[in-house]
Amino acid sequence: MRALGLLGRVEVPAQVAAVPRARHYVHDLLKGIDHPHTDDALLLVTELVTNAIRHSDSGRCPDGRVIIAVANHLGTLHIDIVDAGSTGQRPRLCPGVGPDSGGGRGLWLVQELSSAWGWYETLAGRVVWFQLSGQ
Repeated sequence: MRALGLLGRVEVPAQVAAVPRARHYVHDLLKGIDHPHTDDALLLVTELVTNAIRHSDSGRCPDGRVIIAVANHLGTLHIDIVDAGSTGQRPRLCPGVGPDSGGGRGLWLVQELSSAWGWYETLAGRVVWFQLSGQ
């Protein structure tokens, strides 16, 4: 992350009540850089932290944690959401989801709004990341 220009990193409890805290943290970080896609970044952080809580082992453990790391490189935001992962589930787009769907739109929104996104496993768990170009 240092090579990307780390703006900040925060660890929050894997509880629904921590989602606004994660969102506010990212909002405060992005105030200083006036990125044109700040609102998209906040929406995607909300979606991915919620997914981490609902679908990973972080949300199933009483002391589970989710990490949010935010970096900026030449105007492109790079945001990682790190959770404990899950042996039974992997991030995937729900089939048939679109703008009018009532649920299951989290990763669809990430795909639609970000300039790039993906996920990978680490020894510590799973990282779901996205980028938002400054253009």
